[in-house]
Amino acid sequence: MSRRALGFALALLLALPLGAPARAFADVRGTDEILGASVEARGLPAVACPNVTATFALVMDDEGTVLFSRGALERSHIASITKIMTAIVALDSGVPLDSTVTVSQEAASVGESSASLWAGDTLTLEAALAGLMIPSGNDAAIAIAETLGEGMKTDDSQTANEAFVAAMNAKAAELGMTETLFSNPHGLDIGAYDNEMYSCARDVALMSAYAMGNETFRSIVSKESAQITVTRADGKPQVIDLQSTDRLLGTYEGACGIKTGYTEAAGNSFAGACDRGDGLLYAIVLGSPSEDARFQDTETLFNWVYDNRVSYALAHSPETVASAADGGAEVPLIARVSHSAWPDRTVAATFTDPSAAVEVFAPEGNVSQEIVAEELTGSVAAGDVVGVANFYQGNELVASQDLIACEDSPAPGFLEGIGIWWNRLWGNDAPAPTEVVNETPLVYSKSSSREDHQSVAAIAAGVSDDAPADGAPSGAGAGAADAANE
Repeated sequence: MSRRALGFALALLLALPLGAPARAFADVRGTDEILGASVEARGLPAVACPNVTATFALVMDDEGTVLFSRGALERSHIASITKIMTAIVALDSGVPLDSTVTVSQEAASVGESSASLWAGDTLTLEAALAGLMIPSGNDAAIAIAETLGEGMKTDDSQTANEAFVAAMNAKAAELGMTETLFSNPHGLDIGAYDNEMYSCARDVALMSAYAMGNETFRSIVSKESAQITVTRADGKPQVIDLQSTDRLLGTYEGACGIKTGYTEAAGNSFAGACDRGDGLLYAIVLGSPSEDARFQDTETLFNWVYDNRVSYALAHSPETVASAADGGAEVPLIARVSHSAWPDRTVAATFTDPSAAVEVFAPEGNVSQEIVAEELTGSVAAGDVVGVANFYQGNELVASQDLIACEDSPAPGFLEGIGIWWNRLWGNDAPAPTEVVNETPLVYSKSSSREDHQSVAAIAAGVSDDAPADGAPSGAGAGAADAANE
C-alpha cells in the first residue's frame, strides 16, 4: 500500500466515531426458501425476495403454508417468545380466567422485564396473562406457573414450576414442535436460568398460530396498553398500567401481536401476526441485530407477502368484439372457436364473466392457459357454451371460465352440407382451426429492479403501472427501548 493510500485509510478510520456499532445489512441468501424451494434453485433475483437481517426467519399464512423461510428448523434461544407457550398452557388448563393467581417472593424478585408485581399480590388469571404478554412480565410468568402448576404435579417430588414446564413441553410435542425444549415459563437464559432450552422459527410459527386461535389470547396481545388491578398484601387494590413491547401495534396496518423477545443469547427476536381481513399471517424473526431491525424485518416479510398477492385478471385480450349475448356490448375476444361444420368459419367467444380474476402468489410462477374448445357441428346461438378456458399456476389449476359464443352461427343448409362433405371426401375444405386470442401476461418476472417487478404484477392485475401497489409499507413509529428480557 502506498504512503498516500495508507494515510487516507488512517484518516478515514479516525473519522469514525469511537465505539460505533457495526452496521447490519439486510440480505438475500441462496439458501433462503420460498414455498419449500431455495432461492438459488428457483433462480430468483434478489429483488423478488425479502431482504432481512435476522439469522432465522419465516413467514406463514393461516393455512400453515410456509411462504418464506431462513433456517426454519435450526435451533435457537427465543427468550420471552417462550411466554406464548406459558399463556397457551394456562388457557388450555381449564382454570377459569377469574381464578386467583398469587405472587410469591421468587416471582416478584425474578428481575428483568416486569409487570410491576410485588410479593403477596393477588390478581385474576386473566390479569396475570395480560401482565405476562403485554409488558412481558417475568414476574407474571412465574406467578402463573407456580399457581397453576400445583394442580399439574404428578408426584410430591415435583415442584409446581417443574410441573408447569413439563406441561409446556408436552403441549409443544402435541403441536409438532419437534425442535423445541422449554426449561422455564419466561425464557430467561442467564444465571440461575442458564439451562438447556431452544426452539426454531418453524416451531414458533406453529405455537403462534395455535395461540392466536384463542380469543382471549388474541385480545390480550392486540392491545398497545392496558390496565390491570392487583390486590396488594395489605388488602388494598392497586391499578397497574401496562405498555406493550410490540412496536408494530397501531403503527403497521393489520398488526395484531404477538411477542417480542431479547436476551444476549437469543438476540432481538419477534413473533408477529398481521390480519388485513384476508387471513392471518405470521412472521417470525430470530436473532435480528437490533431492536429496530427485528420490527423492520417483520414489516419486510409482511410487505413481501402482501406485495406478491396479485389479483390476476383472466381476460387479457388485445381485441374486443360486440357480443350479441350482452346486447351488443364490447367484450374481450378470447378465442375464435372452429365451427367444424363449415370449411372457413369460426365463432367469436368471450368469457362468461369477462371481468373475472383470481388471486395468485407471484413467486409460485407465471400463469398459463389451456383453451378446450367444443366440437361445433350444428347451429350455435349467441350465449351458447363453446368451450372452457383453464388457468394454471405451475401444475395447479387456479381458475376456469366457460367460453360463450358472441354471435349466432347457423349450421350449413342441406345442399351446402352435401357440398362440404363431398369436398372433404377429396381432402378439401378442412375446418378453420381454433385461434386463441387471449394472452397471459407475466405474473412474475426475473427483472433487474424492484420497480420493474412490481410493474409486472400491476400489468397482470389489469391496472396501470402508476397505480398504488397493494400492501405498501407502513412505517413503524419510534418506541421506548425494551427491557433486557421482554
